[in-house]
Amino acid sequence: MSIEDISTEFIVYFILYGGAAVSALIACIYLLLRMGNAFADGITPPLQLRRWAAAFFAVTFLGHIWWLLFYLYSGDVYSISCMVVNMLDCLGLMTTIPGTMLAMLQDRKRSIWPVVIATIPYAVFLGLNVAYPNRNFMNIAVYYVLLVYFVFTVYTLFAVRQYGRWLRDNYADLEHKEVLHSQVVVIAVSLLIVTYGFDGDNITISYIVQIASFGVFGFLLWRIDTMPKLDIMPVEQQEQPESQAKQPLNIPSNIEELLDERCVGTLLYLQHDLTLQQLAQSIGTNRFYLSQFFSRQGITYNAYINNLRINHFVNLYREAVAARQQVTAQQLASDSGYRSYSTFSLAFK
Repeated sequence: MSIEDISTEFIVYFILYGGAAVSALIACIYLLLRMGNAFADGITPPLQLRRWAAAFFAVTFLGHIWWLLFYLYSGDVYSISCMVVNMLDCLGLMTTIPGTMLAMLQDRKRSIWPVVIATIPYAVFLGLNVAYPNRNFMNIAVYYVLLVYFVFTVYTLFAVRQYGRWLRDNYADLEHKEVLHSQVVVIAVSLLIVTYGFDGDNITISYIVQIASFGVFGFLLWRIDTMPKLDIMPVEQQEQPESQAKQPLNIPSNIEELLDERCVGTLLYLQHDLTLQQLAQSIGTNRFYLSQFFSRQGITYNAYINNLRINHFVNLYREAVAARQQVTAQQLASDSGYRSYSTFSLAFK
């Protein structure tokens, strides 16, 4: 085939395809080798998250390579080489995508082995496709993968809600800690990848997948570098007082007075990223008791701190108006303990 015989569509697609592969390789190298943070100075992302994401980028890069080699030297969808390439792609993505998403949730460790085991029926259908060449086997395999992704998506949404409750029980500032939008984007792209595998001959879908990959790579890198490592003890490692397992909870009666004295009176609630654990230490009580105290009040720790901060903001505003001072809402929000005006806006609403 001469260069004249190559269509413009193919050349454009090949450029996008190669660009996506190179971008994935660069992202992988960045996450593995760069010690600093290119997106958010002062934030240290979880090392486990960086490693999982680097593995995802590595699998994506290698996937571009081995699919290119397959179509150059074989192209037979009923061959053993096609089955091997499909299995490498599926196992790699179905391990690293869930691994990356679950590593964002720092409230507890969650195993990805169920997802890995779920690839076994996929391998069976691919084997049948090789032994008894039939497009239906490949279609069933793709639909099965879609089902696995759907089940994992549902599980992830529940896990993210659980993670959100954990955040509100332990952190006053949620900026860059919540992950729902990250999960939605990554899941959507993973489904797009599966769709591409099912209808890869469609040039429009091929273009969309390659173009979307640039956006998701950049978004994922930003998400990782802006997500701080959370130091609160994971749920399953939290130690409750021994008496808790033997008798009804008896919360110390003076917690409310201690909060008024050492949190409200000292304006401790204005401290950025004040955690439940730090507040418990400041008032000399157990974080478990303090968490239960807020639960009995029908509020979360996050709601308690933000209520104090909003009241502080209102008082500052009233003082400024009374003194006829020119102030901005952004400045008052900063003076009320908020790191960013957007976070204040959400809390105020």
